[in-house]
Amino acid sequence: MDKEAAARRPLFRMFNEVPERYDLMNRILTLNQDERWRKKAAKLCLEEDPHNVLDICTGTADLALRIAKMTKKEIRITASDFSQPMLDVAAQKAQKVDGQKVEFVLADTADLPFGDNTLDVITIGFAFRNLTYKNKFAGQYLGEILRTLNPGGIFIIAESSQPKSAIMRFGFRIYLKVMVQWLGGLLSGHRKAYRYLAVSARDYYTPAEVKTLLKEHGFNDFQYLPQFAGSAAIYTVRKPNLETV
Repeated sequence: MDKEAAARRPLFRMFNEVPERYDLMNRILTLNQDERWRKKAAKLCLEEDPHNVLDICTGTADLALRIAKMTKKEIRITASDFSQPMLDVAAQKAQKVDGQKVEFVLADTADLPFGDNTLDVITIGFAFRNLTYKNKFAGQYLGEILRTLNPGGIFIIAESSQPKSAIMRFGFRIYLKVMVQWLGGLLSGHRKAYRYLAVSARDYYTPAEVKTLLKEHGFNDFQYLPQFAGSAAIYTVRKPNLETV
């Protein structure tokens, strides 16, 4: 790994160490709500009637496999991640999906192995803040997503969010401190990883800031769908059609 790639991957070691309990911890720490949110994101994806779908930062491929389970058509679904241990777990899970193949690719989102204007939908499940929060390479990641999407193609983001209500925001922060940072670190044995997850979710951008970030990097048609009183959200944006550029 060259120096620039290493600089883009400050979380590389952390995500290589946690995959064996990653799915279980997600279910426990979100009270299984993460499954509902991914199902909604997958539904939005399939409403586009796509031929070519990419799930970036796929981790253990929960979102990619959800799309595969829900589709009634044969579509090309690719799942990419920079962590081979995560992809190994994902490939084992994929054996249980009947009739729909998911292709796994070891890839850095800053250098996606796809041509310009080749993807109908790009999705990301609870890793967008890893690419964008206090990350000086955020523009590079977003540029690659924009480059590889077809004109009019949609980028679907499921991510933690900031509740509008001050009371809900206070409760959300207590939850992150106790459930995610303390309990997650204790049960997983990876305290540093779950401290990062809690702190980054606590301090992540508001929906308005996410909208500004995406518009500044060339996307349009921003939509915000709050989940669980605004503690999570599904965002969608599109690559502008050629005639609107």
